[in-house]
Amino acid sequence: MPNTLPTGLQPALRRLGTPSSPSATRVMLLGAGELGKEVLIALQRLGVETIAVDRYAGAPGMQVAHRAHVLPMTDAAALRALIEKERPHLVVPEIEAIATEMLLDIEREGLAEVIPTARATRLTMDREGIRRLAAEQLGLPTSRYAFAASLAELRAAIDSGIAYPCLVKPTMSSSGKGQSLVRGPDDVARAWEYAQQGGRVAQGRVIVEGFVEFDYEITLLTVRAVGDGGEVETYFCEPVGHLQVNGDYVESWQPQAMSPAARERSRAIAGAITGNLGGRGLFGVEMFVRGDRVWFSEVSPRPHDTGLVTLASQRLSEFELHARAILGLPVDTSLRAPGASAVIYGGIDAKGIAFEGVADALRVPGADLRLFGKPESFKKRRMGVAVAIGADTDEARVRAKQAAAKVRPVGFPED
Repeated sequence: MPNTLPTGLQPALRRLGTPSSPSATRVMLLGAGELGKEVLIALQRLGVETIAVDRYAGAPGMQVAHRAHVLPMTDAAALRALIEKERPHLVVPEIEAIATEMLLDIEREGLAEVIPTARATRLTMDREGIRRLAAEQLGLPTSRYAFAASLAELRAAIDSGIAYPCLVKPTMSSSGKGQSLVRGPDDVARAWEYAQQGGRVAQGRVIVEGFVEFDYEITLLTVRAVGDGGEVETYFCEPVGHLQVNGDYVESWQPQAMSPAARERSRAIAGAITGNLGGRGLFGVEMFVRGDRVWFSEVSPRPHDTGLVTLASQRLSEFELHARAILGLPVDTSLRAPGASAVIYGGIDAKGIAFEGVADALRVPGADLRLFGKPESFKKRRMGVAVAIGADTDEARVRAKQAAAKVRPVGFPED
């Protein structure tokens, strides 16, 4: 059901201004990685004045924003001072590690609107808050789970009902960092240590989840946007299938084939969780599917890495949908063609790398590239993505992987 905006759009968002002028509509992104970069580009195409914030200089989004700031976003005082200085109309979190309690104050005092809401940002910052909301408050189907703050608690949780195999994840992390499949007792200590290394906070809590025997995983990109009647309505993209290796997304494709019953249930789950979180914007809702059964896994209140496929497959990419939704503009989630994406890894540890094989990659029929411009490469760091369309998702996947394989990161100057 549509929900009326509690306070309506801010007056500044009922019209769009001109950057660097008194009429400017200002949007600040907290996190300026490759996903934030695409959001910033989409906002700039609509004449929005953009401000990129990240923890390191030269982040991808900083390269396209009107202004950029380097800041530890867990520093509440520093982040508040920056918001007071820049006076953005919208503050758009793009990462998890942010001083969310301060954002609650910013929203409460009316200094800026937090997208989708400050509460949603706080709840989804860690897996514990969102899992308890989904399973315990909304009654959505999930895997068995427990939380642990020590290795001893983790062992006890597994022995008391989670059982093997199971998954161990930091409650605060992104892109699969710190995630392990635990097959037996000998794996538990290693999984605990890996979760501590991969979490966004040192010595953090972990979630341990019972393993779900699923046929496939999906990301259902769900958009809360202002409809023709001036109320916030919920829109769904076609489901995105994806392949993960060691918790990291390596391929995605759209649409993922689903039974009518599973499709309906996935939309009901996504609508319930995003409706509770509220606000406007695009959400990435991850779910497991087996036959007609669907389990909720996670939700991110922002564009999702698996949704990079929409750069090729949809009329409006997930980034354009997010930009439109947060500005109160109409959205269109229609599919343009079956599509796929494949990750391009750095392959080397180096700064200022170069890329060879770009022309060869772009000769693959239906293929395109996004090279993110990250200032430093690591062997398993995502440095770009190939996207492609095809007659069906099988053809699109082949093309995307072919294009990605032709791109070769090299040191500069080459050794």
